Amino acid sequence: MAKILAFAGSARKDSWNKKLVICAAEIAKKQGAQVTVVDLQDFPMPIYDGDLEKNVGMPQKAGEFRKLMCEHDGILISSPEYNSEIPPLLKNVIDWSSRPDPSDKKRLMAFNGKVGAVISAAPGSLGGTRVRMSLRGLLSYMGVIVVPEQFGLVNCGSAFDDNGSLSQEVDQQLLIETITRMLNLCRN
Repeated sequence: MAKILAFAGSARKDSWNKKLVICAAEIAKKQGAQVTVVDLQDFPMPIYDGDLEKNVGMPQKAGEFRKLMCEHDGILISSPEYNSEIPPLLKNVIDWSSRPDPSDKKRLMAFNGKVGAVISAAPGSLGGTRVRMSLRGLLSYMGVIVVPEQFGLVNCGSAFDDNGSLSQEVDQQLLIETITRMLNLCRN
């Protein structure tokens, strides 16, 4: 059974990306995956600083998040696009999670060899294309096998029904294809 860690790169309470990652997690669960959905609000971390890490060590919440990453086979990230790029919250979580564990000194241990899927929700017609490209490149550099399928939800302000599900059949199908590929790669 594939174990997937799913989260949105947004802290906003009513984030469209939080809604989207929940939809994706439900698809993965229906396909037999064990999915842990977390909210980055529950993992407050200071901005990554090498001096802080050297003098104080890894903050507790950063260590907890990195441990979660290490315990899962796959990473499912739904990210908003901030000025065409990765939101600072998400980048900071990635930066802290990439640090080596003091017990074995392995750099990128939370990422290397994992399978990843990158999805996004945005109010415009591009659906977060630019952030997905940046995030895919970053994760690939860190050793994550990022699935070629990538789902971008356009016009997300009207894309969810009252139950929080995707209202358009085409969106549902594209998201299913992305999650299916991720799970197939995790199982191999």
